[in-house]
Amino acid sequence: MQRRNRNISLMILLTLMLAAPALGNPNGPPWDAGGGSLVIDNGCTCHGGGAPSTEVVVSVSNVPRAYNLSETYEFTISLQHASNADGGFLFYDFGVGTLLAGEGSQTVPDEPGALSQSEPGNDWVVQWVAPATDEGPVYFQLVGNAVNGNGAPDEGDKWNILGFTIGAPGDVEISTDEDITMRTISVGDYDSLFVAEEDPEAIEAARQEGIAHNFFENGNLYYWTTLSLIIVAAVIQGEFYERRFGGGPPHLDRRLAIPQGLRRGALAAGLALLFAYIVDDGMPWGYALVTGMLTLWAIYGVYRTIVQARAPQQYTDLV
Repeated sequence: MQRRNRNISLMILLTLMLAAPALGNPNGPPWDAGGGSLVIDNGCTCHGGGAPSTEVVVSVSNVPRAYNLSETYEFTISLQHASNADGGFLFYDFGVGTLLAGEGSQTVPDEPGALSQSEPGNDWVVQWVAPATDEGPVYFQLVGNAVNGNGAPDEGDKWNILGFTIGAPGDVEISTDEDITMRTISVGDYDSLFVAEEDPEAIEAARQEGIAHNFFENGNLYYWTTLSLIIVAAVIQGEFYERRFGGGPPHLDRRLAIPQGLRRGALAAGLALLFAYIVDDGMPWGYALVTGMLTLWAIYGVYRTIVQARAPQQYTDLV
């Protein structure tokens, strides 16, 4: 029984070890990515296909060209991407000065001299205290990762590495009218921020939807237009056969034909005005088709009234 429990525990442990690389790090990236590979040196290789991308612009603002001894500087770390708004970072001065975490950031457990995000976000404000003695130029390394928010490290995440140097006291000559604390350093392609990557599945879904919409729209148009033409052709054919083989239309007494013609004429005129209004107003083709067919039907009724009133009276019941 104990051996079985040990086997189960071992399987669970192995499963967690295999799943670990596939999980995101919303509370800060690891310092060591495994095998001695440091994230601060090689980047977030579990994300974005394992390579840095110029699609994400990683920047630090309020960076001086040269530091003053023991002075505190406030940096703002930002990520910019065409579609990924939030992400994380790893920031390190290689232990020369002192990095202080701000809101949304924290010290890295495995390297207290480095900072990372404490939760996914953007525009982190951190502080750096310059060394108390002249240590020469100070080199900084920043890794920024703009994530797509699906909770897993994949090709939708984009990261980049920014390295920069702050000169030693007195190394940089600054003019009196130049503000040395307002320098912004960045890496990445700003043009890519205006071109968001489109999801191929979304593009295909939109294309299929457009095809279905066109088929439905044109299918209905062709169907109802064809049906209308068939009805008109059937009426014309009926008139032809009635005159050719049926002896013509039946006679209608004028005392009945006049009021009937007036009613049908008024209906035809009203429908014709309605049809003209629909066409002029640009209403959907279905409204115009139905109104047009009703107008033709009313005009045909007026025509039938006239031809029946003019038809000679025939006496078929003769003795």
